Amino acid sequence: MTLLVVGASGHLGGEVCRRAVAAVERVVGTYHANPVAPAGVEARRLDVTDRAAVRALVAAVRPAVVVSTPYRYDDWTVTADGAANVAYAAARAGARLVHLSSDALHAGRPEPYADDDVPTPVFAYGAAKAAAETAVRVVDPGAALVRTSLIVGDERSRQVRLCLDALAGRGALFTDEVRCPVDVGDLASAVLELAASDYAGPLNVAGPDAVSRAELGLLVARRFGLDPGGLRTATSAASGLVRPVEVRLDSSRAAGLLRTRLRGVRELLAP
Repeated sequence: MTLLVVGASGHLGGEVCRRAVAAVERVVGTYHANPVAPAGVEARRLDVTDRAAVRALVAAVRPAVVVSTPYRYDDWTVTADGAANVAYAAARAGARLVHLSSDALHAGRPEPYADDDVPTPVFAYGAAKAAAETAVRVVDPGAALVRTSLIVGDERSRQVRLCLDALAGRGALFTDEVRCPVDVGDLASAVLELAASDYAGPLNVAGPDAVSRAELGLLVARRFGLDPGGLRTATSAASGLVRPVEVRLDSSRAAGLLRTRLRGVRELLAP
C-alpha cells in the first residue's frame, strides 16, 4: 500500500510519516520547500495551491490513502483552497482521504462540542478551516475529517515553544483561552487507524484534559524543570484579538472507536 502525506514538513505530518514507515509498504511525503524526509520516506515538492500540480503528483504516486495536513495560519489559499485541491485529486485517484481539521472552526462556549456540531467560525483561520471541511465533504463524502486541538510533544511542538517563550518572558499566555491538547504521537496513531478504516465525516480527536493556555504553560514548566514564576499571562479579552475562547472537544466517540489511547496533557507533561 502507498500512503501519501501532504504536509510532511509539519509537526503532525512528519510524525505520521515516521510511524507509517513501519506499517505500510511505501510512504511519500510532500514538502513545500527544502524537503528533509525521515528515513524510509520519499520526499516530493508540492505547492498545494497549484491544483494542476496536486493532481499530477497524486496521479503519479497513485496512493491508496492520502493524509492531508497542510495549513498556514494566515493564508486562506493554503488552508482552504489547498485542502480542496488535495481532496479533489484524492477522489479522482480513488484514494481514501483523512483530512486534518481544527477546533478553531468553533466559536467557543462553556459546553463541549460534539463531533457533528456545525462550524461557527469567528475569525479568519477558523473560517478557512470550515471552508476546507465543506470542500472536502462535497468532493468526498467518505473522507474522515479529524477535528483536533493544540498539538503538543517535545520542543518541536509550536505550542510547547510558545509556552517556553512565555516562561522566558517573551510573549504571554492567555488565562481565559481553553483547549484540549493532544499528543502528536497519539494523534498520528489515531490518523493511521482512521486511514485503515471506513469512518466518514467529522471526528473529534483531542485529549480529555481541558486547560487554559496559561495552565499549559505551567505544565510545560513542570515538565522541563523551569521556574513557573517567570510565566507571563494575559487575557484574550484584554488583548483585543478576535478568536474563540473556550473550545472543549468531546472525544468520547474517538475513544470508543480507536485502539489508540488519547492521553490527557497532565499525564503527557508529568515530570
